[in-house]
Amino acid sequence: MNSLTDQQKGSLMAFVAVMFITPDSLFIRLSNVDTWGLVFYRGIIPFFTVFLGMLLVYQLNFFKILFSSGYHGIIYVGTFSLTNITFVLSIQNTNVANTLVMIATAPMISAILGAIFLKEPPDKKTWISIIVTFLAIIYIFFDSLKLGNFYGDILGFITALGLAVGAITVRSAKEKNLVPAAVVGKLFVATFALFFIESFTLVDKDLFIIPLMCILCVAIPFVLVTIAPRFIPAAEVNLFFLLETIIGPIWVWLIIKEQPSIETLQGGVIIIATIATHSFIKLKKS
Repeated sequence: MNSLTDQQKGSLMAFVAVMFITPDSLFIRLSNVDTWGLVFYRGIIPFFTVFLGMLLVYQLNFFKILFSSGYHGIIYVGTFSLTNITFVLSIQNTNVANTLVMIATAPMISAILGAIFLKEPPDKKTWISIIVTFLAIIYIFFDSLKLGNFYGDILGFITALGLAVGAITVRSAKEKNLVPAAVVGKLFVATFALFFIESFTLVDKDLFIIPLMCILCVAIPFVLVTIAPRFIPAAEVNLFFLLETIIGPIWVWLIIKEQPSIETLQGGVIIIATIATHSFIKLKKS
């Protein structure tokens, strides 16, 4: 890993994180757990998994790293907890398409915030990629974009804003390790869900699906996502996340045989081609 450039490290982490996240919607569809049960388990299982892993690696230095992250750590705990909760609430309160289109604004928000606060204006190639992928997502969901519930749409936008602020926070604290802050964020998410959860019971296939989803699609990606912006601009990290919009439905198609629309496939090709071209040019330059 040391022989890689920062651009290579950051791009690789963001890409691997997204690949782990892509089956997430499939697991959610396969599980029979209610919404707040999902939020609870998606908080508590990754919390214990990563917390124990970090205790093994850093021992009691975990707490030292956590407290030395200062105000960056506090902001990251806040944005990380918020996005985990608002995403689920948004999906509950508007159609999925509206939520995903709102989240697709995250790279744009990251680019604007990065230019203002970090004096890191994105280059022309990044701006073109952001605009092309955003238009492709609008194209994919154009038919499903209904006048959803305003409350759900706003929560979707808050999720995008939280993702952008979180990535900018990590980027501005390059020297600090904010993974412990993300771990605390997961504990906050699980604690919040406790007020709304109706049942903790996991039966049949959920005994297998829920732990697998929480480790593969939640725990591993959140560690990588917390580290990636230390190496590449926040807008580029969030750009990779748009891949989930297209690869997620492909998993559902392969396993549940729920066929994606022709718009999803066409828009998906544009998104994958744009991100691949953008990454290739950036990596070549680095």
